[in-house]
Amino acid sequence: MSRFILLLRSLLFLVVMVLVTIPWACICFVALPLPYGARYFITSRWNVFVIWLAKIVCGIRYEVRGVTNLPDAPVILLCKHQSAWETIFLLSEMPRPLIFVLKKELLYVPFFGWALALLRMIPIDRSNGRDAFAQVVVQGRKRLADGQWVIMFPEGTRTAVGGQGKYKGGGARLAVETNTVVVPIAVNSGECWPKNSFIKKPGLVTVSIGAPISSEGKTPAELMQAVENWIESEMRVISPTMYATPFVPK
Repeated sequence: MSRFILLLRSLLFLVVMVLVTIPWACICFVALPLPYGARYFITSRWNVFVIWLAKIVCGIRYEVRGVTNLPDAPVILLCKHQSAWETIFLLSEMPRPLIFVLKKELLYVPFFGWALALLRMIPIDRSNGRDAFAQVVVQGRKRLADGQWVIMFPEGTRTAVGGQGKYKGGGARLAVETNTVVVPIAVNSGECWPKNSFIKKPGLVTVSIGAPISSEGKTPAELMQAVENWIESEMRVISPTMYATPFVPK
């Protein structure tokens, strides 16, 4: 497929998404008095629509492996981060409401951020360091007790296809502090929706969900290392041509 066609399809995708986002955000505001479960459902219909739109317009299909690994219990999801695609997809597809730990600046984005602020996300100011993490623990404990799941991206930011960022320990520390199991997730969305790229490419995104990893008896460093070992090994399984060398578990 020519680059020009990909550009046109990507432009159409963006235009439709923007046109839908404004009325969707208004509907979310109207739904504010409703119970949280209803608000979450209404808000996440935007996510369902965008993933469908990406499939119809840009040809981005997906498959999910390991769904049976998701327990019917509080968990912290620790996910590979290559694209905006997984942040949209996972919010609507997980069996329980997701709580993202995110930069507070995202809540200021017109319409999108305003609607997001109606949900129980955990916004943080990264410049506050330890105080920011203390707030994550306090709010994360409440959200987990309420039956929601917390999701974090251990690398902190999107990584290029075939690359690996430094795994930070915040998610593992939260799991140890709250005695919660973690579920690692590998995803190769960057192959279709590349980091910092306007053009979306047709293809298949694989979301691979690993078995729960207990935090009991582990230090945050040990727990995060187990998560990193699984995710990076699994990335070589779902994207075998994108990595020049095999991953050696530490």
